[in-house]
Amino acid sequence: MSRDPVYDRIGRTYVRTRTTDPRVAARIHAAIGPARRVLNVGAGTGSYEPGPVGATGPVVTALEPSMTMIRHREAGAAPVVQGVAEHLPFADASFDVTMGTLTLHHWADLAAGLAEVRRVSRRQVFLLFDRTVSHSFWLLEDYFPELRELASEAAAPTADDLRAHLAVRRVEAVPIPADCTDGFGAAYWNRPERYLDPDVLAGMSFTAVLAPEDLRIGLERLAADIASGEWNRRYGHLRELAEFDVGYRLVTAGVTSP
Repeated sequence: MSRDPVYDRIGRTYVRTRTTDPRVAARIHAAIGPARRVLNVGAGTGSYEPGPVGATGPVVTALEPSMTMIRHREAGAAPVVQGVAEHLPFADASFDVTMGTLTLHHWADLAAGLAEVRRVSRRQVFLLFDRTVSHSFWLLEDYFPELRELASEAAAPTADDLRAHLAVRRVEAVPIPADCTDGFGAAYWNRPERYLDPDVLAGMSFTAVLAPEDLRIGLERLAADIASGEWNRRYGHLRELAEFDVGYRLVTAGVTSP
């Protein structure tokens, strides 16, 4: 994770637009299984951490580089340590599972970070996006093609990339519900109007790394296509779907399966 985290620059509306989606959470928690000691790397505000925390649930520790995100964590959330994946301040085998949600593409050194993750945990569960699928998403294809050239996107690790560093046991597609409550990058695959909301955009990392002029041009093009009906002509069929595979994948790895 970057020493200058983009999440220090997108925190203004994060707690309003990036609320945990329970259906995505259920998939992540099932992969984590009955672990008692869980490390959440790139934890942000605490979305998708398993609970309840305490005597009846796992003991969760969060690691997050961005002080903005740390300040947004709710009272009673898991204790958090400010730090980066490449230098985990924990002893060997401190955790049963390390989890991470849409964080790997922000890491400065994937190999070093995953080596640290292996050192401190027996199993690993990561939600990531597969760029070979997500790069054909209409938002990037038609409105922000420049995103595909950014380092965080062009080199975003896939499940196959993780196999070089982790003992990957299972890779699952995670289709995104039509009414997803967590406003991550492709969450509004059937609700293009949401991308025109400044509060929604402020909670997405790509707005912090995309050139302002490219962002402006893309948004103007999208607004025009929505107003003219062009978006509906090309993609209106998506509005009828209950869920859609936009490339998100849940990777479970480690010495044993849950």
